[in-house]
Amino acid sequence: MSAPDRRRALVLLSGGQDSATCLAWALARYAHVETIGFDYGQRHRAELDCRQRLRAGLQAMPWPGRLGPDHLLTVDVLAQLGGSAMTEEVAIAMQQDGLPNTFVPGRNLLFFTLAAALAYRRGLQVLVGGMSETDYSGYPDCRDNTLKALQVALSLGLERPLTLETPLMWIDKAGTWALAHQLGGGALVELIRRDSHTCYLGQRDRLHGWGYGCGSCPACELRAQGWTQWAEKNRPACA
Repeated sequence: MSAPDRRRALVLLSGGQDSATCLAWALARYAHVETIGFDYGQRHRAELDCRQRLRAGLQAMPWPGRLGPDHLLTVDVLAQLGGSAMTEEVAIAMQQDGLPNTFVPGRNLLFFTLAAALAYRRGLQVLVGGMSETDYSGYPDCRDNTLKALQVALSLGLERPLTLETPLMWIDKAGTWALAHQLGGGALVELIRRDSHTCYLGQRDRLHGWGYGCGSCPACELRAQGWTQWAEKNRPACA
């Protein structure tokens, strides 16, 4: 095992599959890793309950001593802006602009800005997020160009070099499951399957092969499709 990068990282940990995989990715690379989460009035608040279970499970993985403190910020201003199926009890649908109404305008921009401010205070140099332009719902603040531009703006605005890492940017959900297995084997895959939460509706009353969820919202469909694709190719050899 190579020596870890001595830079200190901050992972945006929502409690979902993508951010949990990114936390494992960061722990495998950096000597010190902290986490940050956001309570923004999301309907799927179940993800917040998953964060500590994921952290506890990852502490038992082969990266002892690297996981630092967790930070949870309340960002209720996003719910006050309204108009999103992520923060209001409305049916998930497509908008006239071609984006799903699960899009929360400015969410990732705000999250990274707050994370950068915390990183400044705590002497952290790397911000890690689970955004992807390959398997996503078309959110413009998940795009690689958006986040590269934000990296420049944050570094200039804080007068301190910051690196925004998005290890899932060019892989799909099947690739995300594969990355988890590569990082932590079956134990990490099972931790993410059982203890992460992706379902937009917040349902955790039924455990599917790919994890908990309603099974019909866009997030569940992407997660289930990725699991099936990965399992068909790799599960027998990895069992």
